[in-house]
Amino acid sequence: MKTFACGDVVPGCDATWVCDSEDDVLHAVAIHARDDHGLIEVPADLVAAVRSQIRDVA
Repeated sequence: MKTFACGDVVPGCDATWVCDSEDDVLHAVAIHARDDHGLIEVPADLVAAVRSQIRDVA
């Protein structure tokens, strides 16, 4: 299981996810980025920032 908090990359955003895999987290975050942050495409540097903050669920 993996977890990610958007606020770790986008200050002030309180969205969080717990998913089975890193790919599932990235998919959910891409939808969130589009729907809540208005990003049509997620830039590679943002994907890298998200990947760096994905954690294993203890």
